[in-house]
Amino acid sequence: MVRIDFNRLRFLVIEDNAHMRRILRTLLYGFGSREVYEAEDGAAGLEAFVHYVPDIVITDWAMPIFDGMELTQMIRQPGANANPYVPIIMLTGHSEKKRVISARDAGITEFLAKPISAKSLYQRIVNIVINPRPFIKSKNYFGPDRRRNSSVNYTGPEHQIEKLFRSRSQAQFVRELHRPGTTQGHCGCHRPTAALGQG
Repeated sequence: MVRIDFNRLRFLVIEDNAHMRRILRTLLYGFGSREVYEAEDGAAGLEAFVHYVPDIVITDWAMPIFDGMELTQMIRQPGANANPYVPIIMLTGHSEKKRVISARDAGITEFLAKPISAKSLYQRIVNIVINPRPFIKSKNYFGPDRRRNSSVNYTGPEHQIEKLFRSRSQAQFVRELHRPGTTQGHCGCHRPTAALGQG
């Protein structure tokens, strides 16, 4: 069984409800995390994201100033911040299909309906670390591959473009990781992989 070394992961929790922030912080500390940063709205969340460079963002959907969807779209803008590839878990009390699709199309990595449980949060984090999804860049979208199960039999032009993008993003990741002056572990894509352990 694979286990995750949570003390290698830096979390940012963005939630306007103080009670829910406390629950999430308690769960993350219970999993073994030592770095959990918090923000009470989208604007403070964006500021904290830039300052702390988290490995995983957990954000509520409905918040003042700007919501979790707007925050995700800001984070996912390539070139606008240090890590547009950061995994984002969206929390919401509304789990209708259209909301899940909207969140997916905004670029979230995982969706978690409230009320949350320790097991469901843990499963989302494990999925992010163990099964990272490649990022897709198209005219109207930048974010994790929205397909959970890609068809290996499809060989059309979109597949070839996607294959090229995946190989480039991996090469870019390796170059970024080994660039002089870069501290290993501060790339949001790299640190979760370092959190894998054998159990």
